[in-house]
Amino acid sequence: MIARLEGVLCERAPTRVVLDVRGVGYEVFVPLSTYAVLPDEGKTVALRIYTHAREGALALYGFASAAEQAAFSLLLRASRVGPKLAQAVLSGISPTDLLYAIRDRDGTRLRAAPGVGPKLAERIVVELRDRAEELAAALAGEPAAEQPDSAAREALSALLNLGYGRSEAERVLAEVQAELGADAGVEAFVRGALRRLSR
Repeated sequence: MIARLEGVLCERAPTRVVLDVRGVGYEVFVPLSTYAVLPDEGKTVALRIYTHAREGALALYGFASAAEQAAFSLLLRASRVGPKLAQAVLSGISPTDLLYAIRDRDGTRLRAAPGVGPKLAERIVVELRDRAEELAAALAGEPAAEQPDSAAREALSALLNLGYGRSEAERVLAEVQAELGADAGVEAFVRGALRRLSR
């Protein structure tokens, strides 16, 4: 099992990165919260890794913080939640908000993530309620988001990668930008858009 990777950031996109570790390129899927704190391409980065093995294939999921990894692992314990859906949930809600949603039995917070309807949100809250303290123990603060100049464009790319149509994504991002201002981070753009798209 791969638990950690450190290497040169070769490719950087809102839902995936490629790390060059001594000449080997590893594709790693990341939530938006991790993407937001990544350095520029060509810089060295270290990520915590969750290795998902299925039918002879390996998929790597990377996280910038222990809290993100703990939230991801916790989500996987809910029935019918796989790695892709857990990644999507963490792109729409922070580990801290996930903890509050579970503790408060507030499924509406989870519905901001694509693919999470009312029944699945309720199932996640009910099934993970007794494990919420595992996430609470891992929460040591959220990393500060670095703001790229092309935040709106990268947020659009993230929404398209999450399965939303271009015209719908562009419409809600325009609303979010009008509300938050052009200086908002890519994570803030995407979260604001996901909230509108879940209504």
